[in-house]
Amino acid sequence: MNIGFVGVGRMGANMARRLKDRGFHVTAVYDTNRAAATSLAAELDCPASQDLSEVTAESDVIFTVVSDDGAMREIFSRSGDNLLVNARGKLFINCATVSPQVHINVEKMAQKAGAQTLEACMASSITQAREGSLYLMCGGSEDAFHKAEPILKELGSTVRFIGPAGEAAKVKALVNMVMNINTAGLAEGLALGTALGLDLEMLRKVFSQTGAASRVLETDGEDMQNREHTCFFSAVHAAKDSGIARDLARSLGLDLPLARATKDQFDRMVAEGLGELDKSGIAEITFKDRHKHSGDHV
Repeated sequence: MNIGFVGVGRMGANMARRLKDRGFHVTAVYDTNRAAATSLAAELDCPASQDLSEVTAESDVIFTVVSDDGAMREIFSRSGDNLLVNARGKLFINCATVSPQVHINVEKMAQKAGAQTLEACMASSITQAREGSLYLMCGGSEDAFHKAEPILKELGSTVRFIGPAGEAAKVKALVNMVMNINTAGLAEGLALGTALGLDLEMLRKVFSQTGAASRVLETDGEDMQNREHTCFFSAVHAAKDSGIARDLARSLGLDLPLARATKDQFDRMVAEGLGELDKSGIAEITFKDRHKHSGDHV
């Protein structure tokens, strides 16, 4: 089975490497960052396609891992060159965190072109992509899911079918909304602890043994303390994903003040030039006497 990749940033590139290791034929890669595509193509011994339609032509299954709603619409509906040119019989597995309605719209466009789509939302990070231990939540037709499942099981330790197109994207939006709230809350707890003169090693240990425990404490607590913000999940993406959840809530007449405040914090990071830090970098605008303005460097 020939597999193509559109979007070979941190996640896409490691998924492609994993599938190559597992004996799949990665036949084409594409990225708007030509250097990233060319470098990975050389590593995987496959072409770096210049056109989206070329990826479709070279592949039976195409993974897309793009940045946002706009990029997702672009790759499927760009005038002149897009993934749905001569796409009959192809399967598109879309892994980006985008709005549920975008997945629904893309599925409809693909069906008109005689192709299938499946959303495979990832509740995991770069290391899991490389190791094949992603947590994958899937939405679309059951037929598309069954076709994709053997490949997805090489990428994920959990592959869960949620329901029709858009449903997995809703779940993913909520996962990231709660994760981001937890991240902001942890930063505030540690920041106040520092300001009170408490030992943060002790405080993190107490948190881990009480109701303050969380997965974010495990992944980000030490990094917040040590100001180590190597990017696994950027503040830019955290802001975008919290925005998806906020918009879903608004459409239903729900006000979620914690989600709203958390998005404001990540938006502030982006505005102050910290958007490419890991989400743990929210500590930089939370701890007293750390980041003051956009001229500072972390």
